[in-house]
Amino acid sequence: MEALKVEDLWFRYEGGEWVLKGISMKVSMGEDLAIVGANGAGKTTLIKHFNGLLKPMKGRVLVLGKDTRKHSVAELSKIVGIVFQNPLHMFFSNTVWEEIAFSLRNFNFPEEVIEKRVRKTLSILGLEGMEDRSPFTLSGGEMRRLALACVLVYDPDIIIMDEPTVGQDPLQKEILAEIIKMLKLQGKTIIVISHDVDFISENFSRIVVMSKGQILADGKTDEIMYDTKILREANLVEPIIAKIMIEIERRFGRVGGRPLRTFDAIRVIRSLVRPVGGE
Repeated sequence: MEALKVEDLWFRYEGGEWVLKGISMKVSMGEDLAIVGANGAGKTTLIKHFNGLLKPMKGRVLVLGKDTRKHSVAELSKIVGIVFQNPLHMFFSNTVWEEIAFSLRNFNFPEEVIEKRVRKTLSILGLEGMEDRSPFTLSGGEMRRLALACVLVYDPDIIIMDEPTVGQDPLQKEILAEIIKMLKLQGKTIIVISHDVDFISENFSRIVVMSKGQILADGKTDEIMYDTKILREANLVEPIIAKIMIEIERRFGRVGGRPLRTFDAIRVIRSLVRPVGGE
């Protein structure tokens, strides 16, 4: 079954120009997808259609077969959890614990279930010991993890993250990558908006490139991240591994692979090294 289906979606804000211009795409259940593009490309406006925060002016959006024009945000939010770029817009409780528990109480979960889920989520996101702190006293990285916790705790089928690596150090990025892998194993549909092309390259198999409200490319990450023409048109740069491999290809010709992960790149580079003196 398709998790999301977007058909000829057009949208503009009142009095403005078209922000989305005929967007069409499908996302299968359990798929992992990254959406990239420069500021103003329409990425955030697009994902706001996935839980009904915005409604299409033309075309339609289906979430698990439900037409978003015919269902409330409250209903769709049980299926689609969105972690927005600015976590401050999501917080209103006095403590971290209450913030994470809020959605579960809103969905009428029993208190014993709330207790178990909140504690588990605190552990997964590295927020243990912060239960009684105000969300507004956390660091930027901690706030982003709390925002993710508020979504993961109620276990939606589709999880969307807007710029989740901003403000995260390398260790926290590794933890986020492991969380994404765990969610994939659970069969979740994962969609991420990010400018972090290196993070995307290592963790997502499909990528959609947007520019000026339209889709420039939609395909395999390991192909699009080597397509310098498309990346330039979208005002993006290649991942560091792709840059290195493109330079190697320029000097030595095609080298038997276009990796995006460090380990795979090392393997390809080692294959170019010839033993000295036949050793």
